[in-house]
Amino acid sequence: MAGATTAAGVLGAGVTPALADTDTASTVVNVVVTSSITLTELTPSFTLTGAPGEVVTTGANPVRMRVTTNNFAGYTVTVAPRTAALTPSIAGNTDTIPTNLLQVNGPAQGSAYVPLSFGTPVVVATKSSASGADGDVIVNNYRITIPFVRPDTYSGILDYVATTL
Repeated sequence: MAGATTAAGVLGAGVTPALADTDTASTVVNVVVTSSITLTELTPSFTLTGAPGEVVTTGANPVRMRVTTNNFAGYTVTVAPRTAALTPSIAGNTDTIPTNLLQVNGPAQGSAYVPLSFGTPVVVATKSSASGADGDVIVNNYRITIPFVRPDTYSGILDYVATTL
């Protein structure tokens, strides 16, 4: 047994490790960043309640949204009614409320209210630079002078569009 250990030690002493071969190369990384814009957190609905002749507003419950864009030229936000009239929910009621009676006030309007117009989007916000990294919160208030129509809930859809400049 002692001889086996000696023989292994002698063989191990004569073995040289293999030299490793190496080679190097490089690659170029390209990150293409495209322009993006998102409109999120839009208030899903709002209600204006009153009697004929009353002027009612969203007041303490405005419509809110967040616009996020990396486009350094900026963005605009528009709103337009999808139809020319708000329609009633009660079957048999033929009254409607024209959407141009609904008025919006956003950052682009200052303190003024501007009537909506079916087929013509109203600019409610504009900015000539990118949003903050967490986006820009935009607030819109609405008002209407309730017309002389039957008691009912009259509804319609307002389409918001955020566009880079």
